[in-house]
Amino acid sequence: MGRYFLQYASESNLKRIILECGGKSPQVVFEDAPDLDAVASNAVGAAFWNMGENCSCGSRLIVHKKIKDALVAKVAALAKTWKVGDPLDPTNRLGPMIEKPHLDKVLRYIEAGKAEGAKLVMGGKRILEKTGGYFVEATIFDGVTNKMKIAREEIFGPVLSVIPFKTEEEAVAIANDTNYGLAAPLYTQDVNRAHRVARAIRAGTVSVNCFSEGDITTPFGGFKESGFAGRDKSVWAHEQYTELKTIWMQLA
Repeated sequence: MGRYFLQYASESNLKRIILECGGKSPQVVFEDAPDLDAVASNAVGAAFWNMGENCSCGSRLIVHKKIKDALVAKVAALAKTWKVGDPLDPTNRLGPMIEKPHLDKVLRYIEAGKAEGAKLVMGGKRILEKTGGYFVEATIFDGVTNKMKIAREEIFGPVLSVIPFKTEEEAVAIANDTNYGLAAPLYTQDVNRAHRVARAIRAGTVSVNCFSEGDITTPFGGFKESGFAGRDKSVWAHEQYTELKTIWMQLA
């Protein structure tokens, strides 16, 4: 959709366009992550909050192979406690997809994941169909490669792809191997690694040992196809609405 606005601007009066166009955010978990239960809680929240219909959704869980199975088990167990149903009921954690065409799109991505050989850990189906709502189960795929469709394209639904890695360099390469660059949590006890990887990952917001979009005091926006030409929130947001002007005066 952002591309259309750029096109419309070029065909009209070249009005300035500020874009925030989504993401395919990585959650990078190293083998020395301090607390896998805390990581699982953050990972589930990042992946399934607002049904995954969230631009900074942590839809790729990039995990060191030594702890992958243990973490996936914890993530799946916690995700199963997220009750699906009427969003006006405070006991429910997952509501419906926004509309029928989007429901169909999410289900097509799930089928694509199966067809490409990813292992379905849980979910993967439409549920509560008799209610008339467009509900999809929280869905987790393991054994995903970063070349698969579910790892490359923004699904905008409750679908999490788990991708293993062996080295720090590989983890960063996988995290950056995307058209997007909006958000990226990473988990490690090594302070040097935290600084090194946070600098290396191309994302507008990187959080360490938590999932965060920041708050009103910090700039929010992304790199690459996640957006450009400005940031929301914080004092940096003012630059979107101001123009610099130079005035020279000859003083006698």
